[in-house]
Amino acid sequence: MRLASETTGVEKVAAPSVLESQHGSVRPLAAEDLERVAALFLTKFRGRRRHRLDRAIAETAEYMGKIYLDPAGQSGESNALVQINPQGDLGGFLGVLKARYELNGAALNAAIIGPFMADPGADHGSAGPQLLRALHQGEFDLQLTDSANRVSLAFARPMKYQLLPVHCLAWTYVFRPAAMAAAALHRKWPRLPRLALDPCARAFDVLAKRRFEPPVQHSSSQRVHAEPINAAQFAEWLPTLLSDYALRPSWRDGELPRLLALAAEKRANGPLHFGGTYDATGKMLGSYAFYGQAGDLAILLQIQASGHHWGATLEGLVAAARDMGCVGITGQTQSRFMPHLFGYRNLFFRYAGGTMVRSRIPGVTEAVRSGDIAIGGLMGDRWTRLSSDDFGR
Repeated sequence: MRLASETTGVEKVAAPSVLESQHGSVRPLAAEDLERVAALFLTKFRGRRRHRLDRAIAETAEYMGKIYLDPAGQSGESNALVQINPQGDLGGFLGVLKARYELNGAALNAAIIGPFMADPGADHGSAGPQLLRALHQGEFDLQLTDSANRVSLAFARPMKYQLLPVHCLAWTYVFRPAAMAAAALHRKWPRLPRLALDPCARAFDVLAKRRFEPPVQHSSSQRVHAEPINAAQFAEWLPTLLSDYALRPSWRDGELPRLLALAAEKRANGPLHFGGTYDATGKMLGSYAFYGQAGDLAILLQIQASGHHWGATLEGLVAAARDMGCVGITGQTQSRFMPHLFGYRNLFFRYAGGTMVRSRIPGVTEAVRSGDIAIGGLMGDRWTRLSSDDFGR
């Protein structure tokens, strides 16, 4: 069956449910695959030993079923894909979440790519290319990811994915260096007693206080202020704050609140908090969402602002994390946000994961090339528990 896109003029072919080749078959994820996929995920991305996985497999499989088999109550086959080798074993998995985008008002179907993995014991180098080719033959107008590792980059770049270099970076702003190091050690070795680390960290941070004290506020206007908001307020305003991008997500009624509820289920980095920046009339100028708790590193999920209000929104985010007692904050960069990060000392950048987009629609590729795309955060897969949580513990 051939499908024609009325809004883009690009003719698309609906992929069959099962794609066969001499190396095996690719088909949508089914409930009976979940435990095998969960076991592969835990060994590949969590370094867990197979013989100690029973509880973790059950929890991971249940979560994968929630996000891949019943996304937003949608009916029909899963968009996630599995590769089955000729012997009937699981060769690989490609986590795919369906999303809606729009390009200058034209509706687009988007595939958000999450975990991409192959079992070296059952795969002979064919699972990865097979899975991506099957995804590309489907009904999606664009495919995107914001968390590709270097192995995934090697697969995707020859398939004409466009890399967004700025979005591949993460920034980390240090508030209390010794406490931040102690928190990192405790995450790596949870059984390490905090009493052995915290007193030394506090003493060092007192000595380093002047070097790491917060900078003078960049936006001194008393007419701009930041305050906490709730998930409903964040969901109400985020589409408006994204409206000046040519290529941006398009959420229907109830989709964004449900997405935020799923994002709030993450456990590794503390509760999910929201804040907004307002002018004197009460109009929201920017908003942010981050995970955080006292004594730990805050993790930015999303920050967005209108016009020239990025600086004030960043200040509100940093102040909220500091006031909570966080030892620092880290998050993904983006083009419109980057210039405002340069005003902070004790802020560092590192490579965090590939952000890439693929599309056959010229307008999409041009928007990506010019940076006129809203991507990352809720328009990616880092909000899922698969990005951070240690299942079964």
